[in-house]
Amino acid sequence: MQCKTIQVENFRNIESAKVEFCPQVNLLLGDNAQGKTNLLEAIAMMALGKSFRGARDADLIRFGQDHATVTLDYCDHIRDMRLSATLMAGRRRKMEQNGLPIAKMSDLIGGLRVVLFCPEHLSIIKSGPDLRRNFLDVAISQLKPVYMGALQRYQKILKERNRLIKEASESESARRIMEDTVDVWSEQLAHEGAIIARYRVEYIQKMRKAARDVFEDMTKGQETPDFHYLGTAHLSCEEEYLDTKKTKEAYLKLLTTSHAREIGAGYTLWGIHRDDIDITLNGVCARLFASQGQQRSLALAMKLAEGEICRETCAEHPVYLFDDVLSELDARRRDYLTSRIRDKQVILTTCETNEMARLCEANVIQVKKGTFTAV
Repeated sequence: MQCKTIQVENFRNIESAKVEFCPQVNLLLGDNAQGKTNLLEAIAMMALGKSFRGARDADLIRFGQDHATVTLDYCDHIRDMRLSATLMAGRRRKMEQNGLPIAKMSDLIGGLRVVLFCPEHLSIIKSGPDLRRNFLDVAISQLKPVYMGALQRYQKILKERNRLIKEASESESARRIMEDTVDVWSEQLAHEGAIIARYRVEYIQKMRKAARDVFEDMTKGQETPDFHYLGTAHLSCEEEYLDTKKTKEAYLKLLTTSHAREIGAGYTLWGIHRDDIDITLNGVCARLFASQGQQRSLALAMKLAEGEICRETCAEHPVYLFDDVLSELDARRRDYLTSRIRDKQVILTTCETNEMARLCEANVIQVKKGTFTAV
């Protein structure tokens, strides 16, 4: 898979730009706040359907303008594709693929497959479970459209169920309404949650091998990581989450027998929205006992494993988007990363001119005040 050309108008600080990429390493070089990450954000948006910085569409439109456009030409091993997006202040985004409207997010995700690696991901080990769940959701959604659909349905059901619980905590009449209706939402939540949990466990089992291979190669076999799914269904082992019937029954039992606890908390206490990944290094909890360097090596291994799983599943490499991560790694990890990406398409941002020497065959693009110039 390869990004070929992107054209951007009125996106963040970019008034107008057309950038061509080579099939190998592409280096976006420039000082901070010049537009490097903005271009990467535009590419990622066309793959993932949203800003990886959490921005609303209105925030992506250049100041003083009423719309922004992004057109991305890419190819996979079968054909050439064109994605286009028009962002309009106060209106729904319009997206097209080869001139045909894209009506649903699930129709977009998985077309252009990317592995995004930014400084936030270096904290995936020591941060809270939200970042680890997001890692799984983004990775799996690009490979399994059914997962994206189940996740969207789950989030809508969870929102409605949480609304009932919150209202029940505020008045007795609302509590009676909640107790009469909430189990309908609980059944649906448990159903979708069981599907999601199964896909997550299957992915973690693949990641366990792929990330371990990367990490042991990086450390010359001196350290061994492990990854396990931590589900709130309280099943006895990870493998039981592969049985969707058993998982649904376990979640449903918790959701239908603990109304008082949930009303007291004000939200849904059990479900895949509270699950986590248990990450260990040499048998001990990596979040608590691994050094910062070890944690960053684990994060790097997880991201490289994400790309490898994508290649195994789809028979081609994804596009790697690296946002200023080289400067966050020490020399040894930086050398290891650059050695692993030479046969893949990579688009990376950096402020450091010495990366040109490290990546001597890279297609270097100078970035200054929202303009992009091939060097």
